[in-house]
Amino acid sequence: MTRETRRRDAVAQAATDYVLEHGLVGLSLRPLAAAIGTSDRMLLYHFDGKDDLVATVLRVSNDRSVAEVRALAPPGDVRTAVLTLWEAVTSPRLDRCQRLYVEAAALGLFGREPYSSVVRAANRVWVAAVAEWLVASGMPAARAPRAVALLDAALMGFQLDLPLDADDPAQQQAVRDIADAVAAIAGPQGNA
Repeated sequence: MTRETRRRDAVAQAATDYVLEHGLVGLSLRPLAAAIGTSDRMLLYHFDGKDDLVATVLRVSNDRSVAEVRALAPPGDVRTAVLTLWEAVTSPRLDRCQRLYVEAAALGLFGREPYSSVVRAANRVWVAAVAEWLVASGMPAARAPRAVALLDAALMGFQLDLPLDADDPAQQQAVRDIADAVAAIAGPQGNA
């Protein structure tokens, strides 16, 4: 039975930190529990099994990412907003959250639960936050879904390539090209 307590929340935060450092593949409760100063039995006391713990970790990580986007000051134009978002998602604070999302999305790609459901829900929250932020930066609300679809797909692709091409000038140019494309979707009113 899941216990909704401050202790459960603290364990969820600590477990998220651990998973952000070590990843999901091969995740085992005993090493996780030992690393965060509890036992695997206490993890199961707070969560309805490993799948519930993993789903919680994914939600906590996504909540952290969304909070970071919502904390960004909207710039005066959409192009700058895209470049600022790229800087944010590649910062040390968000990079691991983004990589965890990619890992979970890969595991959920074949319908594996809890990844499939949690990733789908997390993506809805993420996309909404990015759309709100682009609108605050000058994107017309009616064009935001189209812009976010392009931007989210591009950022995900860049995240997959980043470990291989972190300093590649072509990738940096591609990020600028995506910023130009999203600004073009916004039209003249989004490019103050």
